[in-house]
Amino acid sequence: MKDRIARIIDDALRRAIVEGRVSVERLPPIILERPRREEHGDFATTIAMVLSRQARCSPRELAGIIVERIDSPMVSRCEIAGPGFINIFVDRAYWWDTLCEILNRGDDYGRVDVGKGRKVQVEFVSANPTGPLHIGHGRGAAVGDSLANILKIAGFDVTKEYYINDTGRQMEILGRSLFLRYRELLGEKVVFPEDHYRGDYIKDIARDMISRYGKKFLSSSEDEVLDRFTHFAMSVILDGIKKDLRDFGVDFDNWYSESSLFERGLVMETIEELRKMGLIYHRDGAVWFRTTDFGDDKDRVLIKADGSTTYFASDIAYHRDKLVRGFSTIVDVWGADHHGYEPRMKALFRALGRDESTLRVIFIQLVSLLRGGEPISMSTRKGEFVTLREVMDEVGRDACRFFFLMRKADAHLDFDLELAKSQAPENPVYYVQYCHARINSIMEFAVSRGVEVPDTPERGCMERLALKEEIDIIKKLAEFEEVIERSALDMEPHRLTFYLMELAGLFHPYYNRHRVVTDDVPLTTARLSLCRAVMKTIAKGLNLLGVSAPEKM
Repeated sequence: MKDRIARIIDDALRRAIVEGRVSVERLPPIILERPRREEHGDFATTIAMVLSRQARCSPRELAGIIVERIDSPMVSRCEIAGPGFINIFVDRAYWWDTLCEILNRGDDYGRVDVGKGRKVQVEFVSANPTGPLHIGHGRGAAVGDSLANILKIAGFDVTKEYYINDTGRQMEILGRSLFLRYRELLGEKVVFPEDHYRGDYIKDIARDMISRYGKKFLSSSEDEVLDRFTHFAMSVILDGIKKDLRDFGVDFDNWYSESSLFERGLVMETIEELRKMGLIYHRDGAVWFRTTDFGDDKDRVLIKADGSTTYFASDIAYHRDKLVRGFSTIVDVWGADHHGYEPRMKALFRALGRDESTLRVIFIQLVSLLRGGEPISMSTRKGEFVTLREVMDEVGRDACRFFFLMRKADAHLDFDLELAKSQAPENPVYYVQYCHARINSIMEFAVSRGVEVPDTPERGCMERLALKEEIDIIKKLAEFEEVIERSALDMEPHRLTFYLMELAGLFHPYYNRHRVVTDDVPLTTARLSLCRAVMKTIAKGLNLLGVSAPEKM
């Protein structure tokens, strides 16, 4: 609908140019917006204001010239408002046609091809395997997974990837933490450093170690067993992470190990490539990357004076490998504490001659837990945040994912556990899911009354949908593909959450005021068709968010 209206405006403008009423050398694309107030029409454009200087006439005069040449049965009328807005009102018959088109397309409705098959990688969660996933990771998982789903239906070739940080100092600390707890549980007195992992999960892993090996390593030195303990702890934790993510509805296409970068020589290969480009220098015994040449606030160390590589060295090798694998867009979903890391990563892309827009970073802001509106502690056990598993077990996967997607990713999120569990209209996920279940009940009732629920709508029946509420619902249904496209291009899956809440918000009061199954057969057929379109759209939208669409509640 939006594209058709844009073409109508464009045709009118070109007609004015051919007739000599307007002199314009270059036509910009027609941008349409949906006015916030319905008295301002179905669509509005500022094209007259954009082109007025080039056309050497006032915006209102140019708007009048354009409106005079709009000749389409789709447009019932146009109004010129303010300094030169053109407000467009769509004829009701075309909303009926739109509903028929939505139903005729069936499961294909919502699928767009803005991606044109371009390869996109979405890397998200990527939590260090040093402890269980907390609710911040859960929000990142919901955002990354839902975004990947939306990108796929928008025509992109998507790969979901988890980057496993399985090398470096943090992994050594993990191994030492486990070894200390192992010895402690076997009766030794140990001094547990403050910077080690202190959560009870380390004790649980130590008990697993004892049940498998007993006192076998009690007399061993730390150096002798550190690798074994590190690997054991990492394996147990990573298995737990994978299970939590599977239960959360997240499956990755690829688990990429940081250690593989060293095994394949990609870290030194990347540094050597930068060296050949004259971007590497030595100072104070360390190897530096001239990231300031590409917008960073200071140069970055790749190899420290002791010969060990930095995390940044691994990260640039990893992202260079992403480019080698042919991804046209690379999406990184990071915690808000990584904000300062973006400029140095952008510097790598510029250094390699790539457009920095190839890298898209989504920052995940903090989550605050509430219970009945009151803040609750974010630490349930010493040394641990509230885990994703705890929240998921309490409120369920559906509510968990939906609530994580109720705000823009970089906005702070308040998560009320009691609200998420409630079966009331105030609970957004319940409100949307109940809309789907309610329509399913309507369909079952219609069948029980011997009413046929047509798969293919009859255009004539659609004209019985004359109520303002019915037209408003059709208009909202017509926005679905636009929401998918904008969510994909702007990489904002929360837009879809808002859309589903708005659609449910239109349907529930409509149903409460008007009977769907009546003695008027054509009217009943039309209303059942409208219900079917709403039901299918909500089901598809919830599926993209990783949330179920229950038939009964």
